[in-house]
Amino acid sequence: MTTELDSSLIADYLLDHPHFFEEHAELLSTVKLTSPVMGRAVSLQERQMEILREKIRVQELRMADLMRIAQENDEITSKFQAWSRALLLTRDAADLPRVLVDRLQEIFHVPQVTVRLWNLGPAHAGHWATQEVSDDARIFANGLSAPFCGPNKDFEAAGWLEDAASVKSVAMLPLRVGAAPEAFGLLVLGSPDPSRFTTDMGTDFLTRIGETGSAALACLLR
Repeated sequence: MTTELDSSLIADYLLDHPHFFEEHAELLSTVKLTSPVMGRAVSLQERQMEILREKIRVQELRMADLMRIAQENDEITSKFQAWSRALLLTRDAADLPRVLVDRLQEIFHVPQVTVRLWNLGPAHAGHWATQEVSDDARIFANGLSAPFCGPNKDFEAAGWLEDAASVKSVAMLPLRVGAAPEAFGLLVLGSPDPSRFTTDMGTDFLTRIGETGSAALACLLR
């Protein structure tokens, strides 16, 4: 009588007896497996080498991806530092909105950027950044707890940009003092590229821009 061996029992046996192939080394060269890489039968040793090479290749790709992400983050950090430095070097508070917008556009290569502010002190009543803003736009800004990114659906804020007709995607950042419930402004970034600002993109870095911009412009409030 013969007993049909279950493959799982064989696998368990080999796991429990790690020295099996040391005791039967001839099997390493005689057992043949089908190679998905080479398309032919190969020895157990050759198949093991293929598996190891594949694992190494996957690890190398993962490491390369991590290196790319680290490099991108380093570049973003450098740009953010340059932008923050420009704000800190601005001596006249009235110049802050223009410096914030122009340097943001230049350093981060954003096609269009603008800002609207309200509730500023009387001395800044005629400033270009305090142009009329509807109540709906203010309510929209107050309702943002994080930057809004997505397609331009004829938002009023997108209309503040210089070439509003060309804008296909926007990012809108509320400006507020700390955790205040009401915003005192809205920073708007626009692009003709529909994929530049998308609903599923990460907003952590944009949040930092909004917080830093808010801190810089808060000195204009009454």
